[in-house]
Amino acid sequence: MRGWRAAAPRAACAPDDLVILTADHGCDPTHPGTDHTREEVPLLVLHRGRGDPLGTRAGFDDVAASLAAHFGLPPWPTGRSFLR
Repeated sequence: MRGWRAAAPRAACAPDDLVILTADHGCDPTHPGTDHTREEVPLLVLHRGRGDPLGTRAGFDDVAASLAAHFGLPPWPTGRSFLR
C-alpha cells in the first residue's frame, strides 16, 4: 500500500471522479488455508485529487454512504460518508 498517493491515477481522473479500492474480506498471508482471518480490509480512496488517510472505519457501510453522497442519492440509512 506504500506509495498509493504517489501512484494514484490523478492525471487520468476528472475533478469529480471517485476511485474506491477495497476488498470484501481479509486473509492473513501467514495463516495456512483460505479462511477469512481478518476483520479489517484495505480502503483506498481518491477523490478531488486527494488520497488522504481515512483511518479505521466503523463499518463497510461507510462505502455505501459515500457512494450515495457522491451520486446525489438519499442518505444511506447507516454508515458515514468519508467524502469532504
